[in-house]
Order: sequence, then C-alpha cells, then structure tokens
Amino acid sequence: MTIDWFILAPAAFFAGMVDAVVGGGGLIQIPVLLSAFPQTSIPTLFGTNKVSSIAGTSAALWRYARAVKIPWGLVLPTTATALVGAWIGAALVAWISRETMRPLVVILMLIVAIYTFVHKDLGQDEAHEPAAGDALRGACFGLLIGIYDGFFGPGTGSFLIFGFVRLFGMSFVRASASAKVINVATNISAIGFFASHGPILWTVGLVMAACNLAGAQIGTHLALKHGAGFIRKAFIGVVAILILKQLNELF
Repeated sequence: MTIDWFILAPAAFFAGMVDAVVGGGGLIQIPVLLSAFPQTSIPTLFGTNKVSSIAGTSAALWRYARAVKIPWGLVLPTTATALVGAWIGAALVAWISRETMRPLVVILMLIVAIYTFVHKDLGQDEAHEPAAGDALRGACFGLLIGIYDGFFGPGTGSFLIFGFVRLFGMSFVRASASAKVINVATNISAIGFFASHGPILWTVGLVMAACNLAGAQIGTHLALKHGAGFIRKAFIGVVAILILKQLNELF
C-alpha cells in the first residue's frame, strides 16, 4: 500500500493547528484519509483519525492548562456526562437516521454563527467565575453534547466552546482550554470503540499524530498570544465552513 505522506502529513499539521484553537480538525483529516484510503473501512479510518487527533489535543490541553485557569469543578462533571452521552448517542444510531439531524444541525450552527458575529463582546472577557449550581448545569450540558457527538458529531468542539462562553460566562480562551479536556476524554473513548470494530492504521496514525502535535503547538501559541479576539474570528470561520459542508451534503 503506497502512502502519500506529502498530503497526509501537512493535513495533520494544519488540522492540529486549527483544532488547538477552535476544534474542527476532523474537517481536514477525515476527508484526506477517505481520499488516501478509499478501500479502507470507515471504522479503521475514523479510529486512525482519533489516534492522530488525540496527540494534538493532549498537547494543546497541556499548554492551555499551564497558562489558563481551567474551572475543574465545572469541567470534570461535564466531561463525565459527555462520555455517558456519547455512548447513548452511539446507541441511538440504530433507532434514528443521522440524516434526520442534518437540517437541525445547520439551523443550530447558523444561530451560533450569527449570535457570535452580532455580539462582538461575547467571550472577550470572563463574565463571571463558575457559580453554585454550574456543576449540575455543566453535567446536563455535557450529557447533551455527548449524545450529539456519539450520534452525529460534526461541530462538537464548536458547540462546546460556544456553550462554555454563552452558558458559563467564559472567555473564548478559557472555553477553548476547557473544551480540550472533554475532547481528550471522548477521543480516548472513541479510539477504544473504533479499535474494537476494525484494525487501526497505527503507522499512519502515529506519524500523523506527530504532525498534529506540532501543529497544535503553533495553534495554542497563536491562541494564547492573540487572545479571545483571534479565537472568536477563527471560531466564526470554522462554523461557517461547517455550515457550508452540511448544506452541501444536505442538498
């Protein structure tokens, strides 16, 4: 099997850079993997994508955690319920067609994009520190996000960041850092799931992981250096691309 590293390596690097800022690295890696290995099963490619992604996400989390105060009392319950929700969402696939979700997801993304664009000050500064009751609200939020991620998936990172900003008053920088905790946990869960449903391309995944990690270092540096304004613009850009992608697949 001939592997085109000149496409896979840059794609993983750029995916890591984008993912470290606002999520959405799968938008880059998955189409490239599908194109490079057209005869390979979907679980194998999705698992390979997660092996690559988790390296960059973990590196980004490490750098964010050293520079940003992550509200663990809120984030950990959100992470725990997101993992439970992802399992529930995956089970729902047997009962409901994913295609029924696509129009709703497009509408939700449009609302998120327009709301973020109109509210210029959204997520520029911390609105407030986590309050009493936020852990419970976070757990409910994590459960919903997890169900969505397990059932459908596209835009999960963007919905996470928007939720942390809008519901819990975080800045975009802190929201991006907090989202990485959940991303790492769900990636580990996904690797376990996909590895049990098909062989993962470990050589491809590990080489792409190294490139993804390098990209994540640069993405995190840019996010921390340029702050919430930079992340806000990147966030709107990624959500816009997600909307266009979903509309293209819908029509």
